[in-house]
Amino acid sequence: MSVSDQGATVWLTGLPSAGKTTIAYALAERLRGEGHRVEVLDGDEIREFLSAGLGFTREDRHTNVQRIGFVAELLASNGVKALVPVIAPFADSREAVRKRHAAEGTSYLEVHVATPVEVCSERDVKGLYAKQAAGEISGLTGVDDPYEAPESPDLRIESHTQTVQESASALHALLTERGLA
Repeated sequence: MSVSDQGATVWLTGLPSAGKTTIAYALAERLRGEGHRVEVLDGDEIREFLSAGLGFTREDRHTNVQRIGFVAELLASNGVKALVPVIAPFADSREAVRKRHAAEGTSYLEVHVATPVEVCSERDVKGLYAKQAAGEISGLTGVDDPYEAPESPDLRIESHTQTVQESASALHALLTERGLA
């Protein structure tokens, strides 16, 4: 199996508007340019199609993460780099996904996009922080709903101190170091 044929799941966890999806797409473009098969499993798209009907209770969030983890492992075990920019706020949910990958012998990397909530709130890509501040929504991860940051991720990216390309390059370097790029 050549390097480009080896799949892996790269889970990018972090607060809303941390930069997870932007970094994932920048990395995907670079990996595709190198001949890798890549899919980005965007959390918003997954919620619309694969997890329609789920809410944002702890149980529903866990179910959503497990569904995404299943699809990511399926892709990765078939030679695809599955980039997963999904909040996955609970450590036990992320650990269950890691264990599924380990049981299947599939590479799994956890990346914490560690952007402070103040910076995420300023970016507010989807207007969630503004809606929460106005009382229009509740249960915003990292504000009035818990976010359990990874204690020992494979990589921690401080996206507020570097460019998107620098963040994607740091992640690419990790993949290279692990023999996955």
